[in-house]
Amino acid sequence: MEEKFVPDIQGYLRKFMLKVPQVISQCSGIRIFGKRIKSVLFSTDVAIIRNCNADSIIAVYPFTPQPIITQAVITAADVPVFVGIGGGLTQGIRVLDLGLHAEFQGAIGVVVNAPTSNTTVKQLKEDLDIPIVVTVVSEKEDIGARLEAGAQILNVSAAAKTPALVKKIRDEFPTVPIIATGGPNDDTILATIEAGANAITWTPPSNGEVFKDIMDAYRRQEEHPPF
Repeated sequence: MEEKFVPDIQGYLRKFMLKVPQVISQCSGIRIFGKRIKSVLFSTDVAIIRNCNADSIIAVYPFTPQPIITQAVITAADVPVFVGIGGGLTQGIRVLDLGLHAEFQGAIGVVVNAPTSNTTVKQLKEDLDIPIVVTVVSEKEDIGARLEAGAQILNVSAAAKTPALVKKIRDEFPTVPIIATGGPNDDTILATIEAGANAITWTPPSNGEVFKDIMDAYRRQEEHPPF
């Protein structure tokens, strides 16, 4: 089948941006509220978020979730945002309150950590009208119990074991939506997609890493590196 021509509109200044690996386009995507999502940017850096072509953002971080951070990310993003609401250090009623607040702020989904109890997942499902995304980090996780409690999307993050864990889940649950970390290169991303992931989380370079080549060029009194 002949590939369709896609018009590409660019501006001069915003042409310099971060682009998710092209191989991610091979996954099926997940359609949420009519929006098809294949690539998920893992970042809370608003400068990175504003200058990346990912389909969506996953705003999770290793501190207690704070609505002001959620609001900053959602305000900066021009794509849907999945919001972390705890489940590890942050537990119980606070997770429920954060989930409701995230929905009111405009999040497309809420993400809970692996230690989150099924009781909390069940309560979130009853209280919210946006998807509950449950993080899975080990093959020891009882996926059936998670889905029964109300998990609607699984977020698989098992480092180098991610493709194997995705395949294990996919074999047992053929239709469950799966977001998964893609790993460091095209080969690991493709392996994760072939294992059954519907969408891929991509970790971008930091501001410092992006700046390195630019600043090196400036120090040589050269122009901004080419796009």
